[in-house]
Amino acid sequence: MTAVLSFCTLCLLLVSGKAIRTALPFLRKLYLPSSIVGGALGLLLLSTCGSHIPPTCHEGWKSIPGFLINIVFATMFIGQKFPGMGKVGRSVMEQLCFGQIVAWGMYVVGLSITALVLTPCFGVPPVFGNLIEIGFEGGHGTVGGMVETFDAFGWSEGADLGYTTATIGMILGITVGMTLVNWAVRRGYVENIRTFEELSEAEQRGFYPKNAQPPAGRQTVLCDSIDSLAWHLAVVGLAVFAGYGIKLLLVAAGGLLPGSIREMKIIESIPLFPLCMVGGLAIQFLLVICRLDALVDRGQISRIGGASLDFLVVAAVATIRLDFIVQYWQPLLILVVAGLAWSLFGACWLARRIFREDWFERTICEFGQYTGVTATGLLLLRTVDPESKTSASTVFGCKQLLHEPVMGGGVWTAMAVPLTCRLGAWPVVGISLTAVAIWCGVWAVLRRRSCK
Repeated sequence: MTAVLSFCTLCLLLVSGKAIRTALPFLRKLYLPSSIVGGALGLLLLSTCGSHIPPTCHEGWKSIPGFLINIVFATMFIGQKFPGMGKVGRSVMEQLCFGQIVAWGMYVVGLSITALVLTPCFGVPPVFGNLIEIGFEGGHGTVGGMVETFDAFGWSEGADLGYTTATIGMILGITVGMTLVNWAVRRGYVENIRTFEELSEAEQRGFYPKNAQPPAGRQTVLCDSIDSLAWHLAVVGLAVFAGYGIKLLLVAAGGLLPGSIREMKIIESIPLFPLCMVGGLAIQFLLVICRLDALVDRGQISRIGGASLDFLVVAAVATIRLDFIVQYWQPLLILVVAGLAWSLFGACWLARRIFREDWFERTICEFGQYTGVTATGLLLLRTVDPESKTSASTVFGCKQLLHEPVMGGGVWTAMAVPLTCRLGAWPVVGISLTAVAIWCGVWAVLRRRSCK
């Protein structure tokens, strides 16, 4: 009964979040997701009335994010149409350089300020500095996937602090992002903006008009053989299974490493979710090679990933330990301010020097993505470029195919935590600075070639 009641109460929170968001105009103007609102409601109820709520109603919530993040990452590349080499041009490489510089820079900023200020003054561990990239760019899903890693290194508070950072990042991504949009309008950087007031009443409330409701996906198999949704869920499950197989192979290969390195248990500490993304990529390549890619619809895969993320977020926010937040509020505030400052530096200074065309449209989707999630970035982009008249949407999408396997929940995000725990902050800062320098060099080469 615990699993049933936990699922039912999560559904109740998600529906309540949607109802509250629809009823309160200021939440709609903030574009705050219903999952955040529902999760906040659950957190409020557990904090104030927890002793009166039967444990069976919420005992299963803690384990949900760690499972669903595997689904979310497995769906990232299944059904995607990979661009040809002719389409992966200078603009995509510029976008990739920008995204990589900002993401690696989050480690430089977070770990440096932790080593220099937060650890001496507040006694936080060096890994505390990883929370900027994990929470801001990775989001709730990435934090959920890192729970076992945090526990393995004796810092269980990391998950709750990560969820808090992710929630703050998503709110900042939307609110500060909209502030940047208004600033760009006043400066004349964008012209095609669609304000909240210009949306229809149904759109403002978060509904499609009755006569304009798009399909959620295409059915690719006959239902008398297998239900189409069941088929797509099975394909996603195969991607997760492939990721699990990759994890076993890595652990086996880790046994061949020298003893001193093997004792650090870095390979064993890599969480499953980024490997599920690799598994999904492998499944998609296999489908394309076998000419079976028509059997998988990207729309249905996206809905599976989106639904998983909504339930993940509502469960993650509702189960945040407020006592940890109270204990760490000062260093967490300093870290968040530092992360926001670096994010704004990237958006307001660095982007204008890297992007030569459609610079603000290409920047605002990046800002939303590296402070919140990809959906936040696309929401902000839709505000300034509702009809996709610029190259921003296409270039951003192509860049994500190259960026996500590494950062924002990719392989490096997963490895950085065990490396920091074992080696300390400064070696990881050195690796991150080297990566920033490399990507700055790539951008410099692109710029020099384009000037010829």
